[in-house]
Amino acid sequence: MTAFVVLLRGVNVGGNNRLPMAELRAALQSEGLHDVRTYIQSGNVVVNAPARDAEAVAAHVRAVIARSFHLDVPVVALSAADLVAAVGANPYTDEPDPKRVHAIFLPYEPTEAMLSAVAHRQAAARAKGGRDTVRVIGRTAYLHTPDGFGASDLAKSLASGRSSPLGDGTARNWATVTTLLEMITGP
Repeated sequence: MTAFVVLLRGVNVGGNNRLPMAELRAALQSEGLHDVRTYIQSGNVVVNAPARDAEAVAAHVRAVIARSFHLDVPVVALSAADLVAAVGANPYTDEPDPKRVHAIFLPYEPTEAMLSAVAHRQAAARAKGGRDTVRVIGRTAYLHTPDGFGASDLAKSLASGRSSPLGDGTARNWATVTTLLEMITGP
């Protein structure tokens, strides 16, 4: 068995894609995943899976959700090693407030076109006076919003909508990321 963090995009947000976590845990257990645990209601799941490939786990979870709940929910899965590496690569470790740093986890390596679009959007937000910054390292975009995520033009531009160059990813604040790390690696 291999441990994975499974991140669901857009569930239980604003009353959309309602997915009760207790029912999700039961459905995943019944479909071959083990030690299924969830964290808060926004689609954070830790599982042990017989598959060793994160993409296979993501596809399996997405299929279970489609069958059991009739929802098409994008899913990103990370192995424990992937999450440890992502946490270790955080370029904003000096930020004391974990809600001012977000990780946008991508299901694949970003293309040069994606990286260029991210840089363009950061420059546009800066031109408006924003102080936010983003760095993409591997399959994770690290977003620093010193004035808050909700007030961030860059966050709105990158973390939401199909037109975003990071639109296939799913964002979590740093407090959630570190809690998931503790859940997958143990105390």
